[in-house]
Amino acid sequence: MQFNIPTCLTLFRVVLIPFFVLAFYLPFHWAPCVTALVFIIAAATDWFDGFLARRWKQTTRFGAFLDPVADKVMVVIVLVLVAEYFHAWWITLPATAMIAREIIISALREWMAEIGKRSSIAVSSIGKIKTTAQMVSLVALLWRPNTLVISVGVVALYVAAMLTFWSMYQYLSAAHSDLFDS
Repeated sequence: MQFNIPTCLTLFRVVLIPFFVLAFYLPFHWAPCVTALVFIIAAATDWFDGFLARRWKQTTRFGAFLDPVADKVMVVIVLVLVAEYFHAWWITLPATAMIAREIIISALREWMAEIGKRSSIAVSSIGKIKTTAQMVSLVALLWRPNTLVISVGVVALYVAAMLTFWSMYQYLSAAHSDLFDS
């Protein structure tokens, strides 16, 4: 297996996961800020590793596998932590919807790859906007220094949830004929 800078950044993101979980549970007033900061660093490596891999033409099979896994694991864990912290249906509902969407689309991509049509469900611009809204919401809801930031986080969470359904609809529409052909 060949390691390059983009793959190392992806591995670094995986290594950061237990650190933001640990920071989340620290009993100090600064713990939410540290948690959000570690998550921001992890989210930045998500963008940066893909940028470098494409720019330097250093894409690898391992990197192509690990990058979406690292992203999904990171986001799902943070959604669970945020839902646990707020312990309210109005946070848990969009969080669980986003987790369910990730499972559904991952399964769809795997199935489409099996039938040789993975390229028909490529990442869309809506998916990228959804990810941005999701990251903004999760940073705000991890940090939570005041009610304004929490409110921005909740609004961004609902924007991300709506975009989650929209992008899922796009993916399922693109795969419709393959899903329902006999």
